[in-house]
Amino acid sequence: MSVETIEKRSTSRKLAPQYRVLLHNDDYNSMEYVVQVLMTTVPSITQPQAVSIMMEAHSNGLALVITCAQEPAEFYCETLKSHGLSSTIEPDE
Repeated sequence: MSVETIEKRSTSRKLAPQYRVLLHNDDYNSMEYVVQVLMTTVPSITQPQAVSIMMEAHSNGLALVITCAQEPAEFYCETLKSHGLSSTIEPDE
């Protein structure tokens, strides 16, 4: 049993590779809608952060939404897409 405990501790210390969830600008969705979807999809995002992300995507064509582990990154990306937003993920190198 102590061996299992040690293994669990050592694996929990390893950092999972991080992924960036990116929001791409589009000409279809209103700014208010994009802000609302960002806040609904990623619970940790505040309204000022969502506005900032939306404005960055609007101005630069691309914005970083969040950096996290692969599984939540894929979930956030797919959820954004399901709401009609353009999103991709990429490894955070």
